[in-house]
Amino acid sequence: MATKPGKITVVGSGFYGSTTALRLAQYDVVGTVVLTDILEGRPEGLALDINQSRSIEGFETEVVGVGGGSYEGTEGSDVVVVTAGLPRKPGMSRMDLIETNAGIVREVAENVARTSPDAVVIVVSNPLDEMTALAQLATGFPTQRVMGQAGMLDTARFTDNVARELGVPTSSVRTLTLGSHGDTMVPVPSRCTVDGRPLSEVLDADRIAHLVDRTRNGGAEVVALLRTGSAYYAPSAAAARMAKAVIEDAGSVLPVCAWVDGEYGISGVYLGVEAEIGREGVRRVVEGDLTDDELAGLREAAEAVRAKQADVADL
Repeated sequence: MATKPGKITVVGSGFYGSTTALRLAQYDVVGTVVLTDILEGRPEGLALDINQSRSIEGFETEVVGVGGGSYEGTEGSDVVVVTAGLPRKPGMSRMDLIETNAGIVREVAENVARTSPDAVVIVVSNPLDEMTALAQLATGFPTQRVMGQAGMLDTARFTDNVARELGVPTSSVRTLTLGSHGDTMVPVPSRCTVDGRPLSEVLDADRIAHLVDRTRNGGAEVVALLRTGSAYYAPSAAAARMAKAVIEDAGSVLPVCAWVDGEYGISGVYLGVEAEIGREGVRRVVEGDLTDDELAGLREAAEAVRAKQADVADL
């Protein structure tokens, strides 16, 4: 029996989805986490495995597995995390997945709208910015209740890159990444600090440029090393933290893919920005100081994803 209120559904029981479900269960912030998949048996088996770890790890959240493409048991979810879709393989870009994953995400979104009409939806399927836009169109939800996970992941990768370069704890590093989850990603060096000092004071410009480039290619680097599948530990951590911020009505300011309507001189597009997250999803987009080059990059990213987001309406 659920010991506290609240339900989060994770759609897709692959490595990403199952790890997200595990993290959410261990947070112990809701009574139930539902893990769904088109496969029979896999989500049920994973749920049983996670539940059997509760006494060891000291959490009470119950994980429920639902296979066969059913949404029974997901009804009335407070948050739905959409991980369903094909992962990248070596040599593939995120955009190579657009047509296949569009069909999957549209079907998921329509089911979510039917079973959990008041949910906040967090999309993680690639290509991220386009799939977030498609999920909003397919659910018909207000834009603030549909957001995408990318900025937190890309920022975490930037942080790790800087920490490793300097040999310092990650806790001493603050970074930020905006823009798209792809080629027009915009790492923001001007907002980065190490022990409170600007990044430009502790690293040469060429090393910063190298770390920016490595951050942009962070996902491809993991895919190339794994050879089969793509990253899921860091991405699931980011998605779970976003869901937790919604459930706790935290008001946390996080880098996410959110609907931008006038901020930074950009309107009418889903884009990686900082946003205040609460029970209703995105409370507001938070504008921060950017250099002229960074602002130009963000606007370039907006135009790059705008065209693709317009296309997904027909997919």
